[in-house]
Amino acid sequence: MNDPVLVVMAAGMGSRYGGLKQLEALGPKGEILMDYSVYDAVRAGFSEVVFVIRRDFEEEFVQRIGRRWQDRVRCHYAYQELEALPSGFVLPQGRTRPWGTGQAVLAARDYISGPFAVINADDFYGPESYRAMHRFLTGEKRQEKPALGLCVWQLGDTLSDHGTVSRGVCRLDGDQGLSGIREIKKIEKTSDGARFWEEEAKAYTELAAATPVSMNFWGLPASYLDMLDRAFTEFLEEEAPKDPLDAEYLLPMTISRHLAEGHVTVHTMPAGRVWYGVTYRQDKPRVQEALAKLTQEGIYPCPL
Repeated sequence: MNDPVLVVMAAGMGSRYGGLKQLEALGPKGEILMDYSVYDAVRAGFSEVVFVIRRDFEEEFVQRIGRRWQDRVRCHYAYQELEALPSGFVLPQGRTRPWGTGQAVLAARDYISGPFAVINADDFYGPESYRAMHRFLTGEKRQEKPALGLCVWQLGDTLSDHGTVSRGVCRLDGDQGLSGIREIKKIEKTSDGARFWEEEAKAYTELAAATPVSMNFWGLPASYLDMLDRAFTEFLEEEAPKDPLDAEYLLPMTISRHLAEGHVTVHTMPAGRVWYGVTYRQDKPRVQEALAKLTQEGIYPCPL
């Protein structure tokens, strides 16, 4: 079996954050969240990293990230491009929005020949999650269907004090299998958990702080890329024409559909209580304080 590869989705802009938050210095010595991701992945056993980026910030990205890590792990760059569509499809006139996380993973395909993990560039997942995912990807699986993995967190550990968030709320069966995932937007923190507005019911729905959620840390076999590719064509045929300028091909929703249709299984792994992100600029001091504390505790060297 090939050693697992880490795919880092870094092509998106942080619209709510107000800038390119993937390159925001947050660690004690100016480290960014991707530095911690690569560090944790390498010490967990991942052998290569594929950064999915846009060509327009390639030079800055390589300067800030690639050169720092190229001597410690094999680094590749893949480009998520609007025009990268299956044969027979053309870019809708006026479309400027990226096609979404499903297309981002497909952009990395040339560098994937075995099991791989997928993460967001602007999330701090913690070392425990990478160890759990590496064990899953390298473990023996005797299943006819593709076996996928997902690290899950408790909702209460992923909320912001400064605004609403979107989360993939998970339904689990009794054996840590994923039975469904629902993307819920505008979740707001409450004193004992969270809530979101149900438009149809014209009322708030409460969510417990311990509700399992996905933060887009997936483990996939290389064989799943063919399914993802076919589903992209179906998306462009059926969904994109309904909203040609803004429709997104999302990895979690595609996996959820394949799961519902019985084409895959998804094993979930509790990833501990550590997750940090900067959805809003006001989140930055909290993340800086947390990273400084982890460094003081010896979890990370300084500089990284």
